[in-house]
Amino acid sequence: MATSPMKTIGAGELRAQNAGETVTLAGWVARRRDHGGVIFIDLRDASGIVQVVLNPDEAPASEEVLHGLRSEYCIQVTGTVRPRPEGTANQELPTGAVELAAHGLVVLSPSAPLPFQIDERVDIDEGLRLQYRYLDMRRTRMAGNLRARSAAIGAMRRVMDRGDFLEVETPTLIASTPEGARDMLVPSRLRPGHFYALPQSPQLFKQLLMIGGVERYYQLAKCYRDEDFRADRQIEFTQLDFEGSFWGQDEVLDVLEQIVVEVVQELRGEEIELPIARISYADAMEKYGTDKPDLRFGMEIVDLSDLFADTEFKAFAGVLGSQGTVRGINGGALGLARSGLDRLVERAQELGARGLVWMIVQEDGSLRSPVAKFLSEREIAAIKGAFDASPGDTLLIVADEAKVVTSVLGQLRLTVGQPEDSDELAFVFVLDFPVFDVNDDGSLSPAHHPFTAPADVDELASNPETAISQSYDLVLNGSELGSGSVRIHDPEIQAKVFEVMNIGAEDARSRFGWFLEALRYGTPPHAGFAIGVDRMVSILRGEPNIREIIPFPKTQTGADPLTGSPGRVEEDQLFQLGIDVRPEVRIGWAEAEEDAGA
Repeated sequence: MATSPMKTIGAGELRAQNAGETVTLAGWVARRRDHGGVIFIDLRDASGIVQVVLNPDEAPASEEVLHGLRSEYCIQVTGTVRPRPEGTANQELPTGAVELAAHGLVVLSPSAPLPFQIDERVDIDEGLRLQYRYLDMRRTRMAGNLRARSAAIGAMRRVMDRGDFLEVETPTLIASTPEGARDMLVPSRLRPGHFYALPQSPQLFKQLLMIGGVERYYQLAKCYRDEDFRADRQIEFTQLDFEGSFWGQDEVLDVLEQIVVEVVQELRGEEIELPIARISYADAMEKYGTDKPDLRFGMEIVDLSDLFADTEFKAFAGVLGSQGTVRGINGGALGLARSGLDRLVERAQELGARGLVWMIVQEDGSLRSPVAKFLSEREIAAIKGAFDASPGDTLLIVADEAKVVTSVLGQLRLTVGQPEDSDELAFVFVLDFPVFDVNDDGSLSPAHHPFTAPADVDELASNPETAISQSYDLVLNGSELGSGSVRIHDPEIQAKVFEVMNIGAEDARSRFGWFLEALRYGTPPHAGFAIGVDRMVSILRGEPNIREIIPFPKTQTGADPLTGSPGRVEEDQLFQLGIDVRPEVRIGWAEAEEDAGA
C-alpha cells in the first residue's frame, strides 16, 4: 500500500518480520476493548486491520483521549510492532501474529454515532446501506468488491494495451437513437424543446472511429438505459467497449478470451481452459430454452414429439395435432414430495404453460405419474430411453406451442438444476442470433441493434424473420456478460435493414443522416463487443446483484437514497428549459407531500 506523510505502512501489511520496527498508522477505529485500563483497538485502513495496544502508562495520549475513542474515529497511531503474547495470535487475520504497542495517538477526526454497525455479522437494510454508502464502503465485503472491480478493470486495460488499442472517450450528450431500451433524455436550455440523449452505448461513435482510421479502440464507457430494474441491471452502468477494423467475429472472440483469462486470474487466481465453448443461438434455445444457457449442469431439453406421434393420451395428441410440441427435461433425483411436485406444476403455469406432467422413475422401472395410466408400455420405455432415466429421476414434460415449451422448460431447468452455491465458472459464446425479433403484432425490431451485419444479405431481403446476423454474446453461469457483432459497413445494406424495420429513407436521414453520410467515405469492415464490467465482477465475486459492485448505485426503483435523486427542480429551471409538468403529475406531487406530512 502506498504510504503518505501521515502513515509509513498500511495497517494490514504488518507481519512478523516487522517486529521491532517503529511505524505510524492512520485509519479508523473498527473496534475498541478496555481490559483493566489497557485499551485494545482494531485499527482499520484500506489495506486491512491490525490490533493496537494503548497502555496509559506507556502512551503519552491523555486519559480523556484514550477513553473517549469510539467506533469509526479517524486516528493516527505511532508505535512499535511486536509479536502478540503466546496463545493470543489471531489466525483469521493476516496481521494476527503481531500487534502495535502505541507510543502516541492523535484523533484526526471524531465520528458521530453510527446509523448502523460496520460489522459483517450484522444484517443491514439495503436502503440504509445505500443512504450511508460512504460508511458501507468501510465494511470488508464492500471494500473487497471495490478493490476487485478496480483489479478487473486493470486486467482489462492490460489486454487492451497489449493489443495496441487506443483509448478514446466518446460523447455523453448525443442524439436519441433506437437501440432497444428507452433513452435517458436531457433537455437543452439553449434550444428549448430539444433534447440530448445519454448514450445507451457508444455504438455509432465507435463505428465513426473505425471510419476515422483508429483501427483499434476501447474505453470504459458509462452507459444509460431507461429500463425496468432487475438484480443485474441499473439505469447507469459501466462497460468495456472495444472495436477493431479489418477483422471479424473470430478476432473479437479471441480478444474476449484474453480478457476472460486475465480477469479470472486476477480476481480468483484460476486458469480458464481455452477455447471457450461456442453454441449457436438456435441450439441454445433448442437445448436450454434460453439464449444465455447455464452450462454448469446438463439437463438438456428433449424433444418427445415423434415419440408421441400416435399417442392415445388426448392432452399430448391435441397439442401435436395443432402443430404444437411435447418436450421435457430430466430433473434428476429431486426427491420431491407431492406438494413439491404440485408447486412445480403451479410454477409452470405461472410461466405460461397450460400445465406440467411429472413422472418419477420407480426402482422397478415403472413410472409414477398422474398420466401413467394413459401411456402404453412402448411409450413408457421410449420416455425412459429418451431421458436416459434412472430410478429416482424426476421427468418434467410440457406440451404446448414450441415457443412456450422451450421458455417454460428453460426456466424450470434453472429452478431444479441451477446450483445455489457453486464456484464453477462456465463461460460460453452464443453465436448466430437472428437479425430481428418478431413482435407480437408481427413487426420486426433489431435483436441486437440496427447496425448489425446480416450473415446473408439475400436472406435478409427474402426472409427477414429468419435471417441470421453476425452477432455473438458472452455468457457466464447463465448470465449475459455482453454482446457484440460484425457491423454493417456498406450503406446499401444499412438501407435495407432500415427498410425492413419500416424506417423510410427520409426518416433514416433525419435520424441517422450524419452516420449514413459517414458510411459513404471508405468504411472498413469492422466488429466489436461491449462487456458489462459490474456484472462480470459480481458473478466472479459471488454477489447476487450488481449493486454490490457499483460504488454508488440506485435502488431497484431507480432512487438514490444518498443524494435523494431523482428530485424535483425549481420552477424557474423548468421555465428556462421550456418544460411544463402535466397537471396530473403536479397533483401526484401534492398527494405525496401530504402523505409525507401525515
